[in-house]
Amino acid sequence: MVDDNELNRLRDAAVPAPGESAKARAFEAAMRAYDQENISAVTQGSVGGLRLTERAQKLWSEIMQKKLIATPAIAGLVALPIAGYATFHMLREQPSPFGGDEKITETLADKPAINAPAKDKQPLEGDLKNADADAEVRSRDVTDAFVTPTAPPKTEAPATVNQRENGTLQTYQQAPEPAPSTEAAPSGGRVIMRLTPPAPAADAARASRVQGTAESKLMAPQQPSTLPADQIAPQEPNRDRVEDFKTNPVHAALQDPVSTFSIDVDTASYSFVRSSLKQGYLPQADTVRVEEMVNYFPYDWKGPDSASTPFNSTVSVMPTPWNGHTKLMHVAIKGFDVKPVEQPKANLVFLIDVSGSMDEPDKLPLLKSAFRLLVSKLKADDTISIVTYAGDAGTVLMPTKVTEKDKILNAIDNLTPGGSTAGEAGIKEAYKLAQQSFVKDGINRVMLATDGDFNVGQTDDEDLKRLIEQERKTGVFLSVFGFGRGNLNDQMMQTIAQNGNGTAAYIDTLAEAEKVLVEDASSTLFTIAKDVKIQVEFNPNKVSEYRLIGYETRALNREDFNNDRVDAGDIGSGHSVTAIYEITPKGSGGEQMDPLRYGQATVNNGGVANADEYAFVKIRYKLPNEDISKLITTPVTSANEVQSFDQASTDQRFSVAVAAFGQKLRDEDATAKFGYDKIMEIATAARGADPFGYRSEFLSLVRLASALGGNR
Repeated sequence: MVDDNELNRLRDAAVPAPGESAKARAFEAAMRAYDQENISAVTQGSVGGLRLTERAQKLWSEIMQKKLIATPAIAGLVALPIAGYATFHMLREQPSPFGGDEKITETLADKPAINAPAKDKQPLEGDLKNADADAEVRSRDVTDAFVTPTAPPKTEAPATVNQRENGTLQTYQQAPEPAPSTEAAPSGGRVIMRLTPPAPAADAARASRVQGTAESKLMAPQQPSTLPADQIAPQEPNRDRVEDFKTNPVHAALQDPVSTFSIDVDTASYSFVRSSLKQGYLPQADTVRVEEMVNYFPYDWKGPDSASTPFNSTVSVMPTPWNGHTKLMHVAIKGFDVKPVEQPKANLVFLIDVSGSMDEPDKLPLLKSAFRLLVSKLKADDTISIVTYAGDAGTVLMPTKVTEKDKILNAIDNLTPGGSTAGEAGIKEAYKLAQQSFVKDGINRVMLATDGDFNVGQTDDEDLKRLIEQERKTGVFLSVFGFGRGNLNDQMMQTIAQNGNGTAAYIDTLAEAEKVLVEDASSTLFTIAKDVKIQVEFNPNKVSEYRLIGYETRALNREDFNNDRVDAGDIGSGHSVTAIYEITPKGSGGEQMDPLRYGQATVNNGGVANADEYAFVKIRYKLPNEDISKLITTPVTSANEVQSFDQASTDQRFSVAVAAFGQKLRDEDATAKFGYDKIMEIATAARGADPFGYRSEFLSLVRLASALGGNR
């Protein structure tokens, strides 16, 4: 038995491979292999799958050398009965009883085995002598006494493979699957009995059980039927559909002084980005919508005093942290927060995708848990209906009061996936039910939950858009909640949510479901203003250039601002909306475009009105039950300016950090030289009150992106 000193030396020499735990685990695995006399566990300089240093290998050689003397005899006693038993079954042309369709085959060594008459000695006897000689000659490198695991199965024709092992170039044959094959293993002339694994697709579980069988020195380790443990299986093709867009350009205020866009209170992009980072990769640029990332967080902007004025705007100008020549114009909007006692009755229709693709843990099971949370948030006299769609649409639950909560929850629990995706039929059926239980002056909303495309019926986004536009005129709005990855049609979600006077959210965890459907239920369900548009006119006497950060997919034409027929975003109860412009003050030296030769006379003639203003902000909106818009205006002057970035409020600085992060993920020029460390510094200093941990989670995402992006 090995004394404690030797064991301690071995423990000190064991080094875990990348991704493994500490030395203790390597030592524990080594001792387990030693105690079980499972000598074959120490192959290729590893113990229990953990890498050993050269010193550790030497120690193993010294420890195991004593056991090598007895090993050939023991191995012979084990191998000979197995060989005879296997030969008996092979002669009878029956499968081996070692499991399923596996067959016992002979794996030849570097030189072919000699076919001897039955009365002569068996080939294994010579093999035992060779093993004794190997033990004496190669005691300093014990791993060479064992059979090298063969390479993963290949589908192509047999090929000769050269592999360097412990300083020696080994050559062996690699055979195709699934048929059993004879392989030459570098075993010093020994005949090896091995189990040939079944085809991976049919018998993966059985192969796993066989692989766990104890192996003697004369039996090669089970050839894996899947990829090696240190390789990641190929991922399925990503079928997510995301709208591609170009980053907003810089505009010259003299030539193009007006910027117009629809507000956006969706949060899907932030959740999607978070999901990507936590899965270990930087998100695709087009999945990053900066405004949705900024608007994900609750902010304590000043709100209106009464519902008659549905929201209040606050505008500030501050230095830009990533550019010393520019400033940020920060526009913050806060919606009126409807108190629970004042909330109108709700008539909700859950439109749930139960197609076959929803049969994944982060899809239908998560969806069911999410809607259970929402049911617990509603009042007793609210109404819920449930419509499902797969190959076709069906009504699972007719309009039911929340007082019958058990009936509603039971209907949710019994949802099962299967079939294709007839989304159009589902939408029509959902709107039909919503009309049946329509609540005048209340909340009438279809809540669509899905993972992907509508592949039955109307499947074109424009057709769906027209369908939703027609239905919203009845007073029934629509919100969309996405689940899962790999088949998510984010582009469709954005289209129908925008045109259904609703929001689009992506739910990747139960915590996100709680945020969207419980914590933010008021803003998600209760609309206080619709078709909200923002138009900013910049004064070229004060501002040379400007660019809007985000809102690329919400851009409107200048003339759309006063056209009440043009749809725009909606604001829910207590919602906050933030928009940030990066502006270049005239004469700052930060201009990116040359001035016009003949244009200055139009602003330097002394007749320009309001010459001291940076800009003029106009917001147009409609009340939920009205079709004529109202206007709110705010001039932006030096009175709105703070002298340093640190003097801005905590919420303003944090929102700017999020905007910088979004631009960084999109690899925009503006933040190319602004590192993740700077973003982390701003966000950490401006974390402020964080009761739900959203801002702390943001900091962890910045750290992940920094690691994945090399802190560029």
